[in-house]
Amino acid sequence: MRTVRQTATALGALAVAAALLLAGCSKPATGDQQTKNVTQAEIDKAMDTPTTLTFWSWVPDLQKEVDLFEKKYPKIKVNLVNTTDSTRSYTKVRAALKAGKGAPDVTQIGYDYLGSFKQTNSLLDLSPYGGKELANDYVDWVWKQVADSKGVWAIPQDSGPLGTLYRDDIFRKAGLDGAPATWDDFAKAAAQVKSKTGSYITNLPGNDMPQIMSLFWQAGAKPFSYDGQKTVGIDLNGDTEKKVMAYWQDLIKKDLVSTDADFTDEFYQGLSRNKYASWLVAAWGPVFLQGTAKDTSGKWRAGKIPQWQPGQDVSGNWGGSSDVVLASTKNPIAAYQLAKFINHDSESTLTLANQQFLFPTNTATLQDPKFTGQASEFYGGQKVNQFFSDVSKTVDKDFEWLPFMDYANTSFNDTLGKAISEKGDLSVGLAQWQEKLVTYAKQQGFTVK
Repeated sequence: MRTVRQTATALGALAVAAALLLAGCSKPATGDQQTKNVTQAEIDKAMDTPTTLTFWSWVPDLQKEVDLFEKKYPKIKVNLVNTTDSTRSYTKVRAALKAGKGAPDVTQIGYDYLGSFKQTNSLLDLSPYGGKELANDYVDWVWKQVADSKGVWAIPQDSGPLGTLYRDDIFRKAGLDGAPATWDDFAKAAAQVKSKTGSYITNLPGNDMPQIMSLFWQAGAKPFSYDGQKTVGIDLNGDTEKKVMAYWQDLIKKDLVSTDADFTDEFYQGLSRNKYASWLVAAWGPVFLQGTAKDTSGKWRAGKIPQWQPGQDVSGNWGGSSDVVLASTKNPIAAYQLAKFINHDSESTLTLANQQFLFPTNTATLQDPKFTGQASEFYGGQKVNQFFSDVSKTVDKDFEWLPFMDYANTSFNDTLGKAISEKGDLSVGLAQWQEKLVTYAKQQGFTVK
């Protein structure tokens, strides 16, 4: 889970430098892309030829999966480099691409950052190597994150379908039976929880753009678009985004939700000491919570995210990453086979799910009883993996990112994020964020629609 959390939020102080690097390496990283499909004979030859690949990832203990790959392909040696987190990794990859040396063959990239690497022609189109054949093996909305009409740019690794983790004991004390079904119900429940228990129903942080984006996603908003070249869409002032922010503005004004920075000591204590009665979080949240609030074991349950209309069943996504093959690789066939194996082989994907706690994207793993059949004592015996596997089927299929999410994150912190943290006017913060992104996009030579 920790790695997914890093994918979603570890952007930080290096973001502007990374954006400058992006602008500085806009030429293709190598020659023309392969257009003719490779043959099985070519694959067999490549995988039986002594080859060394370099693989950068921030997933802990990924050597387990690499060992499985090397056992299957003993002629291929993989040098695995742990890049610690996404921020450091992206900066290092961009620097290596700009320098023209030192880049890995395969590297981990979050879905929201694929566009920035596509924009600089840094990714190998995996279609000729067999990438298109994998489409039906992954959740459809996840596949749309890595593939478009022009190619297949990555192999999905993990995701974060959105749900609600709630304290069953606090909810029952407030007279609630289960997670609120709609956002209207959630607002009413927030008042009950506060008046009868003193807890906030949840926390809305101002330092976590990916969580806000997941709430937009779940509401059906389409704040960003990118044509893969030089045109972007920025619509943070759309009706749906305004609706979502107005909803949270009301709860903040009434002091029914807190606005603590998340993933801080104060936040962890809030989860452990009854400050928050629920956490609107992705599928990686259950494992994270078990390690953070151990003393509350047995008191939590998983429920669906509230819906904007009664009878709906729609979720969003928070986090997730993929493995790409960089266009600069000298061994494209072997590199593709490595990226594919890590995220497609049944033993490898099950290990990622059950030992490294990355929420699966591969449909076979999502249906595997070895993953879904685990009953969690922390969640009162609930089969949480099965629950979120079902939620993954409900994520809105169409959601895009800008090719400069580095800047989107830092500008969020200065605008909408600041308004949330300071309990200010969220509509003003939203408008300021829109203005900053449009200005930046134009400065970078993009056409904004």
